[in-house]
Amino acid sequence: MADFTYLLRPKLFEDFVGQQHIVSEDSPLRHLVKNAQMPHAFFYGPPGCGKTTLARIIATALDFPFYEFNATSLKVEQLRKIFAQYENALQKPLIFIDEVHRLAKNQQEVLLPVMETNAVLVIGASTENPYFSLTAAMRSRSMLFELKAHSDEDLHALAKRACDKEDLVLDEEALRYLVISSNGDARAMLKLLEFVSVGKKEIRLEDLKALRPHSLNDGTGEASVHYDLISAMIKSIRGSDPDAAVYYLARLIEGGENPAFIARRLVILASEDIGNANPQALTLCTSAMTSVAQIGYPESRIILSQAVIYLCASPKSNSAYLAINRAQEAIRSGEVLPIPENIQQHNKNYRYPHDFGGWVEQRYLSKEMKFVEFKPIGYEQKMGEWLKQIRR
Repeated sequence: MADFTYLLRPKLFEDFVGQQHIVSEDSPLRHLVKNAQMPHAFFYGPPGCGKTTLARIIATALDFPFYEFNATSLKVEQLRKIFAQYENALQKPLIFIDEVHRLAKNQQEVLLPVMETNAVLVIGASTENPYFSLTAAMRSRSMLFELKAHSDEDLHALAKRACDKEDLVLDEEALRYLVISSNGDARAMLKLLEFVSVGKKEIRLEDLKALRPHSLNDGTGEASVHYDLISAMIKSIRGSDPDAAVYYLARLIEGGENPAFIARRLVILASEDIGNANPQALTLCTSAMTSVAQIGYPESRIILSQAVIYLCASPKSNSAYLAINRAQEAIRSGEVLPIPENIQQHNKNYRYPHDFGGWVEQRYLSKEMKFVEFKPIGYEQKMGEWLKQIRR
């Protein structure tokens, strides 16, 4: 059986599909490679977006030997062996480390000296932003590049290339499902095509759904029908129309949308559009998300339906959403206030509210600012009233 991922892996920048902000001819990275000034770099982005392929292309363009490791199984001795091998060589190797956010501190410390002297070129890859897992010393010696999920157009081009190479025939319905359900993950798409084509050249929608009954979508792909449907469901819930909301939920389910994605969107809505008007909405949706992850289809459709109807019938308030927006905007506008001394750590002038019956007047902001406005809606109205009573 042909390995589609291997067969279609590009060897040159010109053959790379997508990520034009990084691989286009006039991009900074291409300029650095062209002038043999490629820095140590860390690529991060969703699965199947081309991180490893990009590292291989760079190694080819620079004519560097390529060594590939995974941080979860990388041994320090393996690194030291390579360092010794190229200690006096005219050519330096490219060491590629996947899952770089899992690099242990001792592994990072071993890499630092050779990164400092540029004895090797280190490139790492991660599905998470490695900025938060790498030490400051590692970050100061490298550059970060973010890769995006492939667009539907990118995947469509790759699928066409694979079909042409392997003489496969997909009708428009099957091709569309192959692309949309892969959620920007080129590897996942090619693997599905690879396995579905075993023993056959004509691929139908039913063949694809037999191996992938539900979309891999998690909401990060390009806007398309599934995105329009989730938007319509959210807006119907916000507008308190349970019939419309359940209809769009059914459309999403029948279209193979990942139930976990739907549940996550409901959790967000529970805070953004209902919030403290009915705090129980967040609890119920969080429980629904946990249940859906454990149960899956077909039964999880009932759990999702219950959550959708509950959200539709709940009073609506976006005050929590507005409050954090206002606070963040104030900070971005330069309102970075000093913390009053009385609430700094170990300050003896701090007044413990419980010693004063639950509330005592004291300064918590060095400047009076207002972000939270309680709306006279549902439970939120009670919260505003209680706060006024507490302060009395």
